[in-house]
Amino acid sequence: MWRILVTDEMRLGEVKGARVQVDYRPGLSREELLEVIPAYDALITRSRTQVDREVLVRGKRLRVVGRGGVGVDNVDLEAASRLGILVVNVPEANTRSAAELAFGLLLAAARGIADSDRKIREGIWDRKFLGLELRGKTLGIVGLGRIGGQVARFAKGFEMRVLAYDPYIPRTRAESLGVELLEDLEDLLRQSHFLTVHTPLTEETRGMIGRRELYLLPRGAVVVNAARGGIIDEKALLEVLEEGHLFAAGLDVFAEEPPPKDHPLVHHPRVVHTAHLGANTFEAQDRVGEAILERVVRTLEGDLTYALNTGFDPEALEALRGWLPLGEALGKLLAQITRGRPEMLEVSFFGAFEKNPEPVATAVAKGFLQRVLGEGAVNLVSARPLLKERGVALYTRHTEEAQGYSRLVEVRLSTDQEERRARGVVMGGRPRLVGIDDYALEVVPEGYMLVCVNYDRPGVVGQVGTLLGEAGVNIAGMQLGRDVPGGRALFVLTVDEKPAPGVLEALRALPVLERVDLAEL
Repeated sequence: MWRILVTDEMRLGEVKGARVQVDYRPGLSREELLEVIPAYDALITRSRTQVDREVLVRGKRLRVVGRGGVGVDNVDLEAASRLGILVVNVPEANTRSAAELAFGLLLAAARGIADSDRKIREGIWDRKFLGLELRGKTLGIVGLGRIGGQVARFAKGFEMRVLAYDPYIPRTRAESLGVELLEDLEDLLRQSHFLTVHTPLTEETRGMIGRRELYLLPRGAVVVNAARGGIIDEKALLEVLEEGHLFAAGLDVFAEEPPPKDHPLVHHPRVVHTAHLGANTFEAQDRVGEAILERVVRTLEGDLTYALNTGFDPEALEALRGWLPLGEALGKLLAQITRGRPEMLEVSFFGAFEKNPEPVATAVAKGFLQRVLGEGAVNLVSARPLLKERGVALYTRHTEEAQGYSRLVEVRLSTDQEERRARGVVMGGRPRLVGIDDYALEVVPEGYMLVCVNYDRPGVVGQVGTLLGEAGVNIAGMQLGRDVPGGRALFVLTVDEKPAPGVLEALRALPVLERVDLAEL
């Protein structure tokens, strides 16, 4: 009989056809967990319980860790893989509930439901309010993942025209949903009577909907954020509401939760709120509990369908210690310097590796996705499933043919606009970038990097250095590669701080530069 410990609150289903003892102990303290975990074959948690290396090592019988929900940030996945413990989750369980709440906020904001409810409770019977119908209007969706896609289906049922902006989604997904996928966020905003965001909170998405973006919306638009606080600039949202450009807003999330009691958006009559309730339905909680218990039991029985970290050989991870961060850096670099919608990643291994280097390809996928989903949202065990879910193909190729180094990794990213390549090796246990596209160079892939393409003419680097110096940006290092003297060249500048957008615009305006891309590694 397998023993399963549940340490966080959830609505568990029944186990059928398996000899299992489930001990439901929500709120278990860390000290108690460390004391009892040696007696269990599996552990099921939500986000409260931290399943770190100490917990995993103490679990002498532990074979499976189940996370009731999407993220597995509270589980030390590398330690679990090294110890042979499988990790499973249920990423799809909350999709419907989160999408329904977002659409509910949209409807409530359009019809003034919250404000009318408040007035009636105060004894005011106000029938003068005029709301908005959805039929025939345009809904703009920023982020067309699982939840954004479900919102699109709802909108089609309301006879809305649906636009989407998501530079990391293939066109085939949008076509399958009957959604127009736009290349430019500003183009989407100008056409959207209703706007809803469904992206993770990353450095790229933080504040992406600010005052300028809100004013690009047609006058009288409705804005909804049921994703993450901080994607929409709250100060800008308040100002644009007060100035009368927006009709209303619906918020399930705030940058600070709970928001301060005196937060002006909380008291604004044209804002409807919920308290981060996207996943809070009986059905979603039932699905989470039922699905995670079922998946844990099936994994204990030997079904590896849902295991995120299947196939990781602890000895291989140790042998590839220096190559994993290299793969991650190459994936992250190409995600930032390649234009267009990603379609394919190809990872080529040259030379004789001591162990099968396939985990390095997984690290490439992880680095690539971190620019999309944010740090902590993707890891070595979830990278490949997440990449596949987003419609990006991953291929690997092995050859013992030498490429000037005893061992080398080359990553090729193909999009609907272009193809770029990056090559790297490990020297002295540290990753080195040794080539971009057809240009050879050598640089440590870390910090802020400006990747510049130009024609090989005198004075190019001087002009760039002068511009950066005047902007107060210190150059830490430079590497140059070229095809032939006087031909095209590529150089990489590592700088101490991230250049401001205006500095990047000035660089791109220099006639001596053909292209400038910024990467943060």
